Amino acid sequence: MRQYDALCLEPIPAYDSEEIRTMRKKLKVSQAVLAAILNTSVSTIRKWEQGDKKPSGPSLKLLNLLDRKGLEAVL
Repeated sequence: MRQYDALCLEPIPAYDSEEIRTMRKKLKVSQAVLAAILNTSVSTIRKWEQGDKKPSGPSLKLLNLLDRKGLEAVL
């Protein structure tokens, strides 16, 4: 059953620096607030927005949830 569930999950899209910046501005939150929501550091958010790093793992899933459902879904 676990294999079936894993096969049914939609793949999570990758977010580039511009998409992350646009999403943050659309949500009207600062880098510090987004970092607190995603339980990461402000420097990580900054690096994502500059394109130095890319989100992965739980952060990528939370970004996808923010993108699809909005801020209320994670608060």
